[in-house]
Parts: sequence; structure tokens; C-alpha cells
Amino acid sequence: MLSSPAMNTPTDSLRRFLFEHLPLRGEIVRLDRVWLNVIERHDYPQILRDMMGELCAAAVLLAATLKLKGSLVLQIHGKGAVKLLVVECSGDLELRATSKWEGELTHGSLQDLVGDGRFVITLDPKDGNQVYQGIVALEGDSIAEILQNYMTRSEQLETRLWLAADEDVWGRASQIADTLKPEELLTLPAGELVHRLYHEEDIRLFEAQPVAFRCTCSRDNVAQMLRMLGRAEVDSILEERGDIEVHCEFCNERYVFDRVDADAAFADIMAMAVGKTVH
Repeated sequence: MLSSPAMNTPTDSLRRFLFEHLPLRGEIVRLDRVWLNVIERHDYPQILRDMMGELCAAAVLLAATLKLKGSLVLQIHGKGAVKLLVVECSGDLELRATSKWEGELTHGSLQDLVGDGRFVITLDPKDGNQVYQGIVALEGDSIAEILQNYMTRSEQLETRLWLAADEDVWGRASQIADTLKPEELLTLPAGELVHRLYHEEDIRLFEAQPVAFRCTCSRDNVAQMLRMLGRAEVDSILEERGDIEVHCEFCNERYVFDRVDADAAFADIMAMAVGKTVH
């Protein structure tokens, strides 16, 4: 029996479900417009788009599972044709992603394309507290396998766990889920998907949690970066080039600062300093 306020799942959302009388739970994430916002800003090859899509979905699932207050960053660094895959997802399930590659990508497995690489998970609380990071070698032929191996083998954080599992229940649930086809994951609403898999179980399906695309870059952030460089360095760049252009790799936005803009940026910091003195 499936208990849920609504069977259908809106696009760009995450939906949790649990087995009422068993120690099992799961999440289903669906990205539509959010994913289009990621890929429409760059001319990514199709095979790379597929890899990025899987990493985006994984980031949302992990961020929701960890119940983050800050942000989660998943990175794949490679020495092959694919140099970098990055996805950042906040605790509010707002994500952005980017990638770097060389040459034409037409075929090949993830290992073929990435080559000798490493997988990095970063947890940034965004509140001034310590940033936690785990780095391991890439193990697996897919994004899912890499994450599974990381979660199983990584000991980057000092952690102690006490776990108990009903192997028969877990094995049965996993075996049923293994029958899922890619087209079912991509097209079926979460409610229908869970019902199709576990219609003989007593399942509770929770309300959908929205997922959104959001890039944290802004003109104010760029102005702050220029202030950190210092007036002398900024003046030197302006003297050489005439203006300063900053390009965001995530959303493809470009910010251009001429001398007037730079003067305004440094005038702002002077005004803040005066304000502090007055008070």
C-alpha cells in the first residue's frame, strides 16, 4: 500500500519515501528545468552532459541525505580528455555545475574519458566553521559506482557508526530496484515508480521538495574580489588591458569593470571604513 498526498511528482524535485515497518528508506530526484539551466550555458558534448546529469542528481541526493546547512561539492578531477566535473548543491537543494574537457568526446566509458583521476567530496558549512573534505582515487565505471565505492571505503573523516541491517529485507529491496530501466527513471513520476517497485509493501511517500538552479556569482562578489586584489594590482591590470573581465564558469555570466567601475568598488570600501570610524 502506498500512502501519499499525491502520486505525481513535480519536475525539479526530490521525494523521500520509507517502508513503514522496515528499516529502509529512499529518495527519488527529478531534474528538468534545473538541468536545462546547467547545460544551456555551455556547448557540452552529449557524453559529458550525461555524466554531469548523473553527478547533479547524485549531489542532490547526498545533500538531502546529509541535511546540510551549507553546501556539498562533488568534484571529479581527471588526466584524460575530461579534466574536471564539478557540482555544488546547497542544503536548500539549489545547485550549479560546470565541466572542463579537451578535444572531441564521442565515445568511451567514464574511466576512459577521465583516465587517472580522483574523486573529491567537500562539505562547507558556510558559517565560518571547518570545511570537511574527502579525496579518494576514482573507482568504478559510472558515477553511481564511484559514489558507492566512496561511501563504502572512504575514511577521510573520524567517524564511528553502529549499524544493524536485516540482510534479507535489504537484499530483496535492492534486487527489486535493480530491475529499473533508465527510461523508467527518466519518465515515471516518483509515486508511480515507487508503487511499481514496491506495491506489495506498506510505503509512505512524502511531499516533493523543490530543487532549483542558482549560481552564487554576482557583480558585488566580483567587486569584493577586486578589493581583495588591492588597488595597485587592479590599476596595473587596467593600465595594461583597459578593463577587467571576470567569467563565471558555472553560469557563463561575464562581468566587466572599467576604471570608473573600479573606482566605485574602492570608493565603497572607503565609505564602509569611514562608517566604522564614525560609529
